[in-house]
Amino acid sequence: QVELADSGGGLVQAGGSLRLSCAVSGLATLRSYITDWFRQAPEVEREFVAKIYWNNASSVYADSVKGRFTISRDNADHTAYLEMSNLKPKYTAMYYCSFIHTGCAARYWGKGTLVTVSS
Repeated sequence: QVELADSGGGLVQAGGSLRLSCAVSGLATLRSYITDWFRQAPEVEREFVAKIYWNNASSVYADSVKGRFTISRDNADHTAYLEMSNLKPKYTAMYYCSFIHTGCAARYWGKGTLVTVSS
């Protein structure tokens, strides 16, 4: 059974930083999986934040977080990360990690970690 445990959220003041983690279990290898981070604020649809390809060769960011967030992953450790800096109150949301297989499109989700940015 595949499980994603996302963690690292919390309360932070505007301008602060957080590092989210996503630990994957139940997958023999992360090869061919893309890692995504999404977020969902109250009464707002879930939105894409960032993704990184399995070989760490490239990453993509939503325009709203470019220059502030950095996505990375450690394939050997089966863990993905989202470094967030210079946070704004509008970034307050539940953040979810996800792994999707590039071949069969099987997708797995974490349960989310709450990030609250105070002004």
